[in-house]
Amino acid sequence: MLLGVIADDFTGASDIANTIAKGVAPEGGLRTVQYLGVPTTDAAADVEACVIALKSRSIPAEEAVEQSQAALDWLLAQGCRQIIFKYCSTFDSTPDGNIGQVGEALAKRLGVKGVIACSVFPDAGRTIYKGHLFVGDRLLNESGMEHHPLNPMTDPDLRRWLRLQTTEAVGLVDWSIVRRGPDAVREALAAAGGRGERLVIVDAISNDDLLTIAEACKDARFLTGGSGIALGLPRNFIKAGLAKGGAPAIDAIEGPEAVLVGSCSRATLGQIERHSADHPVLAIDVEQVMAGTLTSDDLVAFIKANAGKAPLVYSSSKPEQVAALQERYGREAVAHKLDALFAKAAKTLFDAGVRRIVVGGGETSGAVVSALGVTSFRIGPEIDPGVPVLVTEDGTGLGMALKSGNFGAVDFFEKALGAISAKAA
Repeated sequence: MLLGVIADDFTGASDIANTIAKGVAPEGGLRTVQYLGVPTTDAAADVEACVIALKSRSIPAEEAVEQSQAALDWLLAQGCRQIIFKYCSTFDSTPDGNIGQVGEALAKRLGVKGVIACSVFPDAGRTIYKGHLFVGDRLLNESGMEHHPLNPMTDPDLRRWLRLQTTEAVGLVDWSIVRRGPDAVREALAAAGGRGERLVIVDAISNDDLLTIAEACKDARFLTGGSGIALGLPRNFIKAGLAKGGAPAIDAIEGPEAVLVGSCSRATLGQIERHSADHPVLAIDVEQVMAGTLTSDDLVAFIKANAGKAPLVYSSSKPEQVAALQERYGREAVAHKLDALFAKAAKTLFDAGVRRIVVGGGETSGAVVSALGVTSFRIGPEIDPGVPVLVTEDGTGLGMALKSGNFGAVDFFEKALGAISAKAA
């Protein structure tokens, strides 16, 4: 195996798996599998890249480190030449973790310094300039991410934010160096390592910058960042004659469908509104969920009653509504109840024959795939930037799309169901 990734949530894992499988023209990508949790057996012989999806973004930092170390052990046992720690392009974390702790622990384990930290994803509007993260034309803390229910992002200065989570100094390679090319980036990272800077924020504002960074890191043992950091890495292996390249291909999946959404991002709210214009949509009353008067049976009944119409159920709310519910019931209690609701509904639907399932929201996606007992996906074509079609490897004929909250075009949900069955939306 050539390339191994440790991802801190399930949708983010799909995001970077999509980047690796797609690659860049004309070379294409690598044969890629996404695992749900650390595998217990070796990868298939034809797998060139694998992504281990953990649900470690919002758990205690010491647990995230432990899980990530276990994933690293498996990847090294598979002979991976290069390792990536993947986190969200909006750097979702708190002052206590978990990006810095995990990144630093893995870097120490691999014995490397001057390790790139770059969450850039230009196709989704995420760029870094002078160490500050932008979402579109807004700084991170003015993008809506400051209202995230689990990881509110209140500071766009990634070097400062990351330093709160680490025991060692954090470096910066700014855009003036990146624009000078791969050799300049490579030298700057080496110099940062020489100064004792274990993790180094690297600016990038375009895909061309990411390709420059990838070439600079072609011999790097370890990288960290968002999915964009992997953009040029397949090309490195293909040019070296270690992989053949090409486009991802998987079987189309037919059958009943369901859309389950548990994200309150601005993009998701707009996607739900668009979907509701042409398809049946059920809004989940969280007060009823907490009281036990609305259960997974109600979700299942709605979806079954609207089979063939792309039915969608959602718990998404505006930030101020989410904050009020968390204040009343407790943040963890609300999240646990909703995750359990979606998980049980998904398992019941799958047992009833639903074979196309689209999920919105990272935490919701993690709960759903865990409940379904999925252990691995083959990576198929891209639906929208950062979101591929996923098909289970276990022969159950389940096709899925797992969407991070802010990802996808406004018509994403209908488009995703069509892509899973290889039909135009």
